[in-house]
Amino acid sequence: MMSRGKSPDRREIADRLHSAAIHLLRHVRRQDAHSGIGPAQFSALSVLVFGGPMTLGQLAAAEQVKPPTMTRILTGLERNRLAERIRDPEDARRLQVRATAKGARLLHEGRRRRINYLAEHFSELSSKELALLHEAAEIVHRALRSTRH
Repeated sequence: MMSRGKSPDRREIADRLHSAAIHLLRHVRRQDAHSGIGPAQFSALSVLVFGGPMTLGQLAAAEQVKPPTMTRILTGLERNRLAERIRDPEDARRLQVRATAKGARLLHEGRRRRINYLAEHFSELSSKELALLHEAAEIVHRALRSTRH
């Protein structure tokens, strides 16, 4: 805890936020087990649902994996009919990957489960704490949007 009057150190805040984010992600990922797919497939599906169709290379870059790894992930998504390869509308020689309607439903259901899980854990927070948490989330979003990679 910080002492009064002392300005918070950005590195200390970043360290606490990093730790909290890892714990939060571990907890909500437990909800993903209901989806029947692994975390890598769930993450790639999320990129496709929210980012739209893209090439395998673009998807691999977004997920920070090598194309052969993404090919294996995509094979699993295709086997479950959660994603499919389609011809690029601008270049018929190139393929794109897109989420299927079934994939989008699965992703949205998983997101709903994660949000409900968190909301349940926030149920014992006071109105003031909830408002503070809301403000903190907005600040984090704003800070990350303005950060250059």
